[in-house]
Amino acid sequence: MRRYHRGTVPLLLYPTQTMTRRADRLFQIAELLRGRRLTTAQQLADWLNISLRTVYRDVRDLQLSGVPIEGEAGIGYRLSRSASLPPLTFTADELAALAAGARMLESWGGAGFASGARGALAKIASAMPADKRAALERLAIFAPSFHIKAEFSTQLDTLHRAIDTRQVVRFAYTDANGADTERRVWPLALAYWGARWTLGAWCELRGDFRNFGLEKMRDLTVLETYPDQAGRRLADLLRHLNARPKK
Repeated sequence: MRRYHRGTVPLLLYPTQTMTRRADRLFQIAELLRGRRLTTAQQLADWLNISLRTVYRDVRDLQLSGVPIEGEAGIGYRLSRSASLPPLTFTADELAALAAGARMLESWGGAGFASGARGALAKIASAMPADKRAALERLAIFAPSFHIKAEFSTQLDTLHRAIDTRQVVRFAYTDANGADTERRVWPLALAYWGARWTLGAWCELRGDFRNFGLEKMRDLTVLETYPDQAGRRLADLLRHLNARPKK
């Protein structure tokens, strides 16, 4: 393996096809670590469909090659901000996935998400060679939006902003038993389930985490800022969801 100066991801050249695939995987690991605060070995293993042992070995080899990966096994990894990676390139499948996702967000993600998706896709397309740009334009995957109500889009944007600014939201809600209640919640995350969005939040009424279907919310109002309180953060919500018994 050839070594390059610290802070630059190495171009790894190997004589066999198997080793070339490993070089691709090493580059993928560096790409996945770029721009993320912390990535666990288990996440890398899941995303790349490899074993934890392979992840540990690959990360160690990248570190030995001079790639400034910080962290350790059992805690997580990140790429140092001093790292310099080559410009991004995309395969045909990756471009198709980006375009399909952007089109879905345009229809189902609210005006803010839609604008961001269009802008990101336009920037990606402008940096692509002509053949890949043409492939994007030919992609026959669509997400029609004519059946989506305008107020739903507005509601989604409002919740997205409330999560970002950490503000309490109040709304009328019809629960699973058909009962009407008024909720004050600390919004933490939005989840898309395919034509359906839910809000994950800390509910003041229940004193616990709850998920709310956006289609059951009415009279949404944004209120004061809520505190960054241990036990009621996004990480706590995710632990709560993961701890629930699988059905």
